[in-house]
Amino acid sequence: MRSALVLKLLSYKKSGAVLAAATTSLPETIGEERNWDYRFCWIRDASMVIKVMAGLGHVKSAREFLQFIIDIIPDKDEKIQIMYGIDGQKELTEHILDHLSGYKGSYPVRTGNAAYIQKQNDIYGILMEVIYQQFLQFETSLENSEELWTVVRGIVMIVEENWQKPDKGIWELRTEDRHFVFSKLLCWVAVDRAIKIGEVLRMGINDTHWKTLRAEIYDDIYNNGWNEEKQAYTQSYGSPDLDASTLLMESYGFIDAKDPRFVSTVKATEKELCNDGLMYRYKNKDDFGLPSSSFTICTFWLINSLYKIGEEEKSKALFEQLLSYSNHLGLFSEDIDFKTKRLLGNFPQAYSHLALIETAANFSKGHASEENAFSGF
Repeated sequence: MRSALVLKLLSYKKSGAVLAAATTSLPETIGEERNWDYRFCWIRDASMVIKVMAGLGHVKSAREFLQFIIDIIPDKDEKIQIMYGIDGQKELTEHILDHLSGYKGSYPVRTGNAAYIQKQNDIYGILMEVIYQQFLQFETSLENSEELWTVVRGIVMIVEENWQKPDKGIWELRTEDRHFVFSKLLCWVAVDRAIKIGEVLRMGINDTHWKTLRAEIYDDIYNNGWNEEKQAYTQSYGSPDLDASTLLMESYGFIDAKDPRFVSTVKATEKELCNDGLMYRYKNKDDFGLPSSSFTICTFWLINSLYKIGEEEKSKALFEQLLSYSNHLGLFSEDIDFKTKRLLGNFPQAYSHLALIETAANFSKGHASEENAFSGF
């Protein structure tokens, strides 16, 4: 209930945008520079939120967000930025407020976010998943269906042009581009869902080309994303580093939960990235050195993955442990300190709360639907 309230309150009714968090520059680690302004609408974060909210019966929120997408792409074939201001602003220039020392001396304090100019190829699949979810429910009666179909075709064109290129990835590295497995996965999702949307709409299109593209991306991930030595899908092609985002491969339908490759990936990722029941995103060096705090959404991803591969008791125990780290209102920020279990990072964090709802929903499958519990919002 509280998590759904958070997601609703992070939604901006006037435009349909969804904020990643309500704050700026609360540090991921005390004394470090991992301090960012999250008061913007990331296409990835917002799409994940809307998928969860729509699953709880918030149809209006989904429609408002899709209208936001239509509004920010006036030509419908214009490339989508990874993030926008809550009114659709495109220029989000990052500034450092030198006169502020930051929370507990964690300098700098930033306004704006330079990531808005980044290329992150995963956003297309995550957005397409939401569009597919809505078409699946409403078919041709969906508002603005023709405009959305134009957006769908435009996204596939962008994916076809860019999926073989490296990008900054879901974690928004600020230095080199890489061939991230998660980005490739979501390019596959974009094409797969576009094909399925066409089937739902009975458009009568010749989707042979799209199916060929989908198969090409799948084969590329299957052959290049897997690390034989680690017995796992890794962070990027040719890298031995593990990444929590690969735990979503089953959720997006790329691989079955019982597939030996997925089971092995889950176990290897847990072994390498889990510390006292909390997950790193990754442990390899990034722009600011080695990560030192856990990332809350990644812990939920591990819990879900363990549940799906049959380790139900362990997953439920980890879930209860994680819930105990929330504040007195049941709220989460982005990160948790491994030693003190202190909440760190921007607050409250949409990522953390959408993942909490997804995890609870997975545990409750086969029981009463949660939709009624949230129907009043």
